Amino acid sequence: MALTIERVLAWEALDSRGTPTVACVVTLAGGAEGEAIVPSGASVGTHEAHELRDGADRFAGKGTQSAVAHVNDEIAEALRGADAGDQESIDELLRTLDGTSALERLGANAVLAASVACAMAAAAGRGVPLWRDLAANEPPLLPLPMINVLSGGAHAGRCIDIQDVLVVPVGAGTFAEAIEIAAHVRRAAAEGLRARGIATDLVADEGGLAAPVGSNREAIQIVAEAIERSRMQAAIAVDVAATQLFRNGVYELAAESRSLGTLELVTELEVWCRDYPIISLEDPVGEDDIHGWKLASERLGHVQLLGDDLFVTSTERLAAGVADGIANAVLVKPNQIGTLSDAKRVVDLARAEGYGTVLSARSGETEDSWLADLAVGWRTGQLKVGSTTRSERTAKWNRLLRLEAECRDAVFAGKDALAPQV
Repeated sequence: MALTIERVLAWEALDSRGTPTVACVVTLAGGAEGEAIVPSGASVGTHEAHELRDGADRFAGKGTQSAVAHVNDEIAEALRGADAGDQESIDELLRTLDGTSALERLGANAVLAASVACAMAAAAGRGVPLWRDLAANEPPLLPLPMINVLSGGAHAGRCIDIQDVLVVPVGAGTFAEAIEIAAHVRRAAAEGLRARGIATDLVADEGGLAAPVGSNREAIQIVAEAIERSRMQAAIAVDVAATQLFRNGVYELAAESRSLGTLELVTELEVWCRDYPIISLEDPVGEDDIHGWKLASERLGHVQLLGDDLFVTSTERLAAGVADGIANAVLVKPNQIGTLSDAKRVVDLARAEGYGTVLSARSGETEDSWLADLAVGWRTGQLKVGSTTRSERTAKWNRLLRLEAECRDAVFAGKDALAPQV
């Protein structure tokens, strides 16, 4: 009875961009509560679950009152009396209630808010943190962080074409050391920008530096120099977000006034990987450019090839990618699929197929830290939530710093979490 859902309440909240999102609290018969505020993305894959927005004039059409109403009416009625401790059944109930493949009717934002709040409530009802409730008897595995340094694309007004240049602290022996390394590199990158006469006052959606450098290659060069200047053992990850660049059959590098075919883009990425310590490429080609993905997998398979828009946290799309022999890692974003159970199935499938897993936040984030608990409890090995600035980002990093301090059996995944092994 203690885990029986007694009350569900949702409201319209704000994400880190000041855009409405859905918040939800689930109260159990035993008095325990779980609360969640769901994130929202700017760089959104075509095949993602549907985020329900109101349209019309409120918040430039981005209001979420309709999604909130769905939680307070249909979802609340369906969940009342259910066992919050049975996440699979909760999420199956929510999917059945919606009745569409991409959660178009109720909205993935409404469904995910309820799904996460139920998980939070169940953990509170059992008197354990969320990560422990998810991990069962496994020791906590602290993820290798992937941390934004320079941003462009949809996250920074397209000051450069690629979306993010990130630091991966491969030399770290602990999570705390990893954060320290990343902070040093970000600071050194800012110094490098100032030395070039470029202002460092602008910050992108995920806390990275938003700087109009001369080219995409120069952005990578600046981070590579920052690693060298800071004398840190670190490597580089690049989120190309190539789907956002694809126009009329070619990849448009608008900031450089260039258009590239698939072969030209893959060749350019090959040169970047040769010239710089790049160990991870995210969405190197577009979400539906399967030929491009096969080419990239053949020529760039020595680095982590991370599918985001390609897989959109879908077991069906991941299974198809495995069958095609493309990519070697998957980005996992719960709001791309709409429920925790569906996201966890992607982690399980990836692990079974030898693919790396990177749990990820969105550009429109919230102050919640449950994503950090998911990374530890699901043992994803890697986590990408943004930079070392902005409180919606540091909330996740700070949660992991606490877990490392208080859990004596915690293990840091380190560079062994990368795919392929480096």
